[in-house]
Amino acid sequence: MKQQNKRKAKRDIYQEVTDKIIGHLERGTAPWRNPIQRGTGDGWPKNLDSGKRYRGINVFLLGLTSWERGYSSDFWLTFKQAAAAGGQVRKGEKGSLVTFWKMYATKDRETGLDVEIPMLKLYTAFNLDQIEGIDAPDAPETPSDGDPFEPIESAERIVEGYAGRPTIAHDGGGRAFYRPSTDTIHMPEQGRFENPESYYSTLFHEITHSTGHSKRLDRGLDTKLAPFGSNDYSKEELVAEMGAAFLSASAGISPPTIEQSASYLQSWINVLRGDKRLVVSAAASAQKAADLVLGTTFETVATPTQKIASSQQRIDDLEQPVNKPADPASIQLDLF
Repeated sequence: MKQQNKRKAKRDIYQEVTDKIIGHLERGTAPWRNPIQRGTGDGWPKNLDSGKRYRGINVFLLGLTSWERGYSSDFWLTFKQAAAAGGQVRKGEKGSLVTFWKMYATKDRETGLDVEIPMLKLYTAFNLDQIEGIDAPDAPETPSDGDPFEPIESAERIVEGYAGRPTIAHDGGGRAFYRPSTDTIHMPEQGRFENPESYYSTLFHEITHSTGHSKRLDRGLDTKLAPFGSNDYSKEELVAEMGAAFLSASAGISPPTIEQSASYLQSWINVLRGDKRLVVSAAASAQKAADLVLGTTFETVATPTQKIASSQQRIDDLEQPVNKPADPASIQLDLF
């Protein structure tokens, strides 16, 4: 019998893993699910000073901004309107574009007659979630005293055990984000989440982001700008969500949060299809991030001389001075 040498097609592991992830995202996952409770309004953007609804393209501009940034209020104000009402825009907050038409007096070039023509003008508005000192009429209902937030001890131990962790402030309104420029995590109040599992899963997402600071694992978050939607930004979001899954599993709360994580990853599905190596690379970075937070160390078997630093060495490294970040204009903005 003749031996038939059939050359097997080389397996593309990157593509296989990516296909599995994409397949999971496309099966029965509720898209864009947000565990942070929104306000009690009807969702239509409005100006708090005039009480009027925004119209035309502004409905989409402000509505999409609210969804993207997780704002809970439907109300907006200009900087001057906020100040006049006794409020103050928080330092570092970025305003949103609003358009309007203004009639401009001029002369008709052909007839020389006085005419008015409409010109598109722009101004900047801020959501009430970005403003201090003004109560939102549509603020989310606070949980009753009879149903207080109950911390999950295993998750709290992970947070407390994160050596050299950034400051965690519950001042994010309807948003959860990590700010590399100040190395701070900003979270909504705990009672604004559907349940404790959702709160910790979101916190672990932001904690994973924080491991990318230059004084930790240095993924360039505070030294180079990665625009929203770019490949670098998308990879960082994948790292954060996978890291959150690792930390949630370590805390024993992974089952309730898997669907939420998959839903978040849905927004990057096109990026995954365009870069088959991205998900594997992101998973490796996420594992390193989880290891740092958990204080886990391993010895490599590559060569006898190559060993990963001990936990104490890692802590010492966190205390070492770091190079001053590049020009502030190039620093990564908030990561959600």
